[in-house]
Amino acid sequence: MKLNSKRFVIRKSLIGKNAVITVNFKNGKTATYNHDKVFEVMKDKLENMNCFQKYKSYTATNNIPLVLRDKELV
Repeated sequence: MKLNSKRFVIRKSLIGKNAVITVNFKNGKTATYNHDKVFEVMKDKLENMNCFQKYKSYTATNNIPLVLRDKELV
């Protein structure tokens, strides 16, 4: 499954679907990542975040999270 987005997003509903997401940030940067790979890297942090528990998603509007930079994400 391929998706396009205007922001970096991790959603509980996409876990296990092997989604590849391409993000076009408003600052002109782009990033492509495999949702499941990114979730595994961030899993412990996400499961302790109130926003992820309450809204079942995590977003970033300007860039990918620091913990993911310089990693193979696809």
